[in-house]
Amino acid sequence: MSAKHSFSEAEQLSIVQAIKEAEKDTSGEIRVHLDRKCSGDPYKKAIKVFENLAMHKTAQRNGVLFYLSIDDRKLAIIGDQGINEKVPADFWHVILEEVIQLFKQGKLAEGLAHGIAKAGQQLSTFFPYQKDDHNELSNDISFDS
Repeated sequence: MSAKHSFSEAEQLSIVQAIKEAEKDTSGEIRVHLDRKCSGDPYKKAIKVFENLAMHKTAQRNGVLFYLSIDDRKLAIIGDQGINEKVPADFWHVILEEVIQLFKQGKLAEGLAHGIAKAGQQLSTFFPYQKDDHNELSNDISFDS
């Protein structure tokens, strides 16, 4: 089964809606990428996906990627340079732990939505929405084939 089929259509829509809600108050950009397998370090894979999705090309370098490998149960959350210069050092780890707690309860979509909301709150502090802001990156979930 492909990563795309790991979540129901309703769950996928709830994740995309969480991204849209989180981005309402920020110029930051959030994406979710689902993989079936990750043979190595999920953080290294997330960096590669981040680059492949051109997330480092936002004007303020304020993209966030939630990377999840379904079969291996690996999760990584990474932020671009502009964000990492502003958020507390343990920020991504705190969100990661909260998401994992929901995953342990079998709540994958809810866990991602929670993490996305938390990231959006922090982004709105440092990168508030501007009236001329436009969506620089797709809100759709991306998948490895």
